[in-house]
Amino acid sequence: MKLVRTLKELREARASLAEPVGLVPTMGYLHEGHLSLVQAAHRSCASVVVSIFVNPTQFGPQEDLARYPRDLQHDLDLLEKENVDIVWAPEDGEMYPPDYQTWVSVENVTRPLEGELRPGHFRGVTTVVSKLFNTVQPQKAFFGQKDAQQAQVILRMVADLNFPIDIQICPIIREADGLAMSSRNTYLSPAERQAAPILNRALLSARSLYENGERNAAVIKNSLQDIFKEEPLARPQYIAVVDPATFEEIGIIQDKALILLAVYFGKTRLIDNLILSGK
Repeated sequence: MKLVRTLKELREARASLAEPVGLVPTMGYLHEGHLSLVQAAHRSCASVVVSIFVNPTQFGPQEDLARYPRDLQHDLDLLEKENVDIVWAPEDGEMYPPDYQTWVSVENVTRPLEGELRPGHFRGVTTVVSKLFNTVQPQKAFFGQKDAQQAQVILRMVADLNFPIDIQICPIIREADGLAMSSRNTYLSPAERQAAPILNRALLSARSLYENGERNAAVIKNSLQDIFKEEPLARPQYIAVVDPATFEEIGIIQDKALILLAVYFGKTRLIDNLILSGK
């Protein structure tokens, strides 16, 4: 495994990789969810590149960039065991030099939910992912379903800008108690960590309603709100039932829908989601 920190080093190392190349973009502080993406990349690619970059342009002024967890050596130890070929871990200045002025924006699908609550977030995501695609030049790239709106934004960007890259969206990896794995879980106090699996329990309750014939999104959302009222440490920011492609709110579920949750536990904001489909 080779660690590269500059674009020059990356291009030199990339030239010797066997094709096809799979890219797993991350912000580091890796867990089993990230490693599942690496394993998926290995199953269909001859070479695997993992990027580790805490992208400053996707954090708002009041968000947690400074305290976002980082442990590069731990990440490298994990990736070494996964037989990753290249780890691309640039410094901020390598990705955004002082005169940087070019941005990539996706329109409609970025506007609701995360886009409304975190202005500029998706512009930062799409810009940095475009730069990772251009620097690594993978044939495939692997993202997690947990960041569902981000995944759809990237799919839209790749289609609209004709990136010759196959985007693979991989399942959410959960702890034994159902909590979706996330680097931000480390922020939770013991009591908050004990309360946090209520997100998954709420989603499973929604699935049960759906499987028993409920198609009214308002009924499903109200049921989830009642569940969260039972946990005093949980403060829902939004509960949404949307079209999985457009992220527009749904009134009556016709074919499939995506339930999205954003919930605060103390100062820690967690997201989760579940696809409802009769197929």
